[in-house]
Amino acid sequence: MRTSAGLLAAALLVLPGCAPAPNAADGQDADDQHTAAQITVFAAASLDEVMTTVADDYTAASGVDVEISSAGSAGLLAQLQQGAPADVFIPADEQTMERAASAELITPPTRRIAANTLVIAVPAGNPAQIRSLQDLDTSPAADSPESSPALVVCAEQVPCGAAAQQAADAAGVTLSPVSEELAVTDVLGKVSSAEADAGLVYSTDVLRAGDQLDSVEIEGAEAYPNHYPAAVLQGSAQPAAARDFIEFLLSAPGQRALREAGFSPGDPG
Repeated sequence: MRTSAGLLAAALLVLPGCAPAPNAADGQDADDQHTAAQITVFAAASLDEVMTTVADDYTAASGVDVEISSAGSAGLLAQLQQGAPADVFIPADEQTMERAASAELITPPTRRIAANTLVIAVPAGNPAQIRSLQDLDTSPAADSPESSPALVVCAEQVPCGAAAQQAADAAGVTLSPVSEELAVTDVLGKVSSAEADAGLVYSTDVLRAGDQLDSVEIEGAEAYPNHYPAAVLQGSAQPAAARDFIEFLLSAPGQRALREAGFSPGDPG
C-alpha cells in the first residue's frame, strides 16, 4: 500500500462518508451495506498509473476495494456496450462520454476529474531534431515532405487521435503517420523503442516514461485540452460507492495525486 499516514488522514477528513463500508445509518441505501466490497473502474489508458495510486488511497480510506481496468477509451466503451460489468467510467474525452450517455450506459451527472494537453513525444535526445508540429508536416507546402520524420499517432476514434487531428488542423499541417494505434500506451511504446521518430501523446504520458522520452510542446495546445469526465454506470451494483469514488477523485488528496502525475485540475462543481 502506497498511502502515507498524512494522506490517509487528509482523505478521511475530506470524505467523512468514507467509512469502512457505506452505511445505511449514514444515509446510504440499505442494499449497499453488503454489496460495496469492491467496485470496478474503467479508466482511459493515460490514467492507468495514477488511478492505481488513487485507488489504493481510496481503499485505505473507505475499505472498498477498487479494480482498475485501463485501455483505450473507445475500446472501453465497446466493452461496456457489449455488457461488460463495471461501476465507474472515465474516458479521456467528453465525446466518448457523450456516446456512452447516448447509449444510456451512464447515470448523470458527469464530473470532470482532470485535464491533459497534447505534446510531441520523441526518443531521449530527440535524434530527429523535431522542434514543432510543422516538422511533421507532409503537405506539398512543407519544406521537405519526402523526408518527414516517422510519426505514430492514435487512431482518430481514440481521444488522443482526435486531439492529434485537432492540433494538425489548428496548425494547418498534414500528418502522414506510419502507424495508428488504439491506445496512447502503444504510441509511447513505438517511440520509446525507436520504431518511430515521434508520436503525439499527452504530456502526462511523457512524464510517466521518465528518461526514455523527451517532449516537444505543441504551440497553442493548451487552448484545446482533453477533459476526463467520470460517471457512474447504469449497471453498477454499487452506485453509492461508485459516486463516493468519484468524489474522492475530486477531493484534495485525489486532485493532489493527479496533479503530481502531471494532470491539470478537475472541476469540483
